[in-house]
Amino acid sequence: MRPKLPLYLGIDCGATTSKIGAVDVDGDLLSRELRQSETCAAQGSAAIINGWVDGAAAFLHVHGVSWGDIAGVGLAIPGPYLGYGILGPMPNMPASLTGWHFLDDLRFAIKERAGREISVATANDGLLAGVAEAQVVQKRAPGGVLMLAPGSGLGCSYVGGDGRLLSGDHAAAVILSHMPAPYKRLGLPAFRCGCGRDWGCFEAYTAIAGLPQYLEHLLPKFPGHALAKAGSPGKAQALTLRSLARDGDPLALEIFDFQARALGYAVAVGCMAYDPTHIVIGGGLMDHDATLPEFRSRYLEGVRLGASEYHWGEIDNLIFHEASLGELSQAIGAALLLQRAALKVR
Repeated sequence: MRPKLPLYLGIDCGATTSKIGAVDVDGDLLSRELRQSETCAAQGSAAIINGWVDGAAAFLHVHGVSWGDIAGVGLAIPGPYLGYGILGPMPNMPASLTGWHFLDDLRFAIKERAGREISVATANDGLLAGVAEAQVVQKRAPGGVLMLAPGSGLGCSYVGGDGRLLSGDHAAAVILSHMPAPYKRLGLPAFRCGCGRDWGCFEAYTAIAGLPQYLEHLLPKFPGHALAKAGSPGKAQALTLRSLARDGDPLALEIFDFQARALGYAVAVGCMAYDPTHIVIGGGLMDHDATLPEFRSRYLEGVRLGASEYHWGEIDNLIFHEASLGELSQAIGAALLLQRAALKVR
């Protein structure tokens, strides 16, 4: 079936891979197929731009549409920013990219490829993931949506009951990830965070970045564990924890139980700030292709129980959801950014 034109493309720029998605004029997904390519950040800004535009062109070809069918292109990219469309220093990208006017370069490259001007816009990747997941939830039931998505970091987003994304005056709203976690309540020390803050950021207790520190703290309880024999805990060991948890490993399960409880505390803080009805939990631990239903259920219940310890209101007023778009959420959110802007113009 031919999609309803025009279409809106979304590009999700990650440190390692970039992904492409699209929605039609009504905001419906063109495809749920994940298409991605290397970001090539080490090769510089020109290589990144070429990768984005080549990936978009391949996506269009696969779906039998052309640049003439595209009304806008949105870009989801992590912050911080020095200004709108100007990259700030990012821990997972080369320092040489700091100060890059990425949106201007993308606009020019698309004009060259399409032969005409096409509207482009950008926003933080975590915020845009929430836009996409909120659309799914709000089609079923009204209410504001707070999304937390732990991955390499902790993505956070709030979309009001009217469908509006809260982005803030400087595109830096809903940064629960770098608020202080009540780590003493968890019985843990103050974990180090890549942002440089020393107060125990939520991100350090909920995301992949904090897993080596969990291992440092908890491995002494499991002296016979294979990871205890592998030397000083590092990222490579930490990345094995998800598969270990799938096999019922007690150390891995204890670590993810800690993470779930900490994420629940972040939910409680977010609820006091934004008063949502819906809580969407995303990230790799909610990936249906990588984790079992039993694990996701255990993790989500841990989040709910953690939230109930500090939640200001009735915990039963919150509806918890697993994210449904997986790794496509940020690209789809970027596409929706342009689709919704077009609706306002009309």
